[in-house]
Amino acid sequence: MFYIFGGNGFVGRYLALALSKQEKEATVVDLQDSLDSRIPNSVRYIRADIRNLSEIEAIALSSGDTVINLAANQYHTKVPKNRHDYFFSTNTVGTKNILTAMKNAGCRNLIQFTTDMTYGKPQYLPVDTKHPQNPFGSYGESKKACEEICREFRNSTGGGINICIFRPRMINGPGRLGILVKLFKLIDMNLPVPTIGNGKNHYQMVSVFDCVSAILCAIEKGIPNKEYNLGSKESPDITTLLQGVIKTAGSRSFVMHTPGTLVKFILKILDALGLTVMYPEQFMIADEEYVLDISETEKDLGWKPQYNDEDMLVEAYKMYKEGKAK
Repeated sequence: MFYIFGGNGFVGRYLALALSKQEKEATVVDLQDSLDSRIPNSVRYIRADIRNLSEIEAIALSSGDTVINLAANQYHTKVPKNRHDYFFSTNTVGTKNILTAMKNAGCRNLIQFTTDMTYGKPQYLPVDTKHPQNPFGSYGESKKACEEICREFRNSTGGGINICIFRPRMINGPGRLGILVKLFKLIDMNLPVPTIGNGKNHYQMVSVFDCVSAILCAIEKGIPNKEYNLGSKESPDITTLLQGVIKTAGSRSFVMHTPGTLVKFILKILDALGLTVMYPEQFMIADEEYVLDISETEKDLGWKPQYNDEDMLVEAYKMYKEGKAK
């Protein structure tokens, strides 16, 4: 049985559908009262809060099960003032609870999603999995702590747990727009589209479909006990990326470059005043050249990303327009 924690979420919905198509037994575990309507009814549903160990233990995992943990508090929804508790309660404590329940049940296989935000400011390029982890804020810190807990359970006495950790770039695809909505509104209103910095840097993304295929590849390979990056290949610079969307939209918008250091300083002050436009973990590296090294993922798992950043962003814009029309 495959247990997808956070399976009602963005990546989880697509993973549940993919496993169902492969006729694999899958169970979604999430906080909502019922299974997301976009997931086939053949997928079993269990309501449980990963912040509560007893609720996870009540699931009664077994030694032959595989757990995929996608449950997380992230920035795609409104974040409360106490960011540390918000992120750590689910991303860190919740993960520890899952691992504790797995160990007690003799369940030994976990696929864990974290984030590239654990790296912080790139010290070299491309960023590989051995890059130092110096996150900017509570989300990245919670995921770094989550990984540290995973490594403890890998090495624990009495039989460690086999854990494959994925660190994706910003995940894009049908069903999530997040911060892109602000960008698309500017384009719709024919307003200038500002970049933080000169727009010459590359800012990689990854498709939700490529995330799902990476999980399926990891399962096929016996869930390697390693960390892997997930991202697209040959990302264009930000100016080129934005110009492509503007052209697709038929908009009179244009890309406007700004002094990155000044803009980040202003955004930081606004955030401190509670007038958050972007979160620090989103803007602090917005003008940085930031590309993950995915060669090890490709080599070990036989995985290849099928979607490029330009197509993903254009598709996201089209989805945004369709959503507005409804």
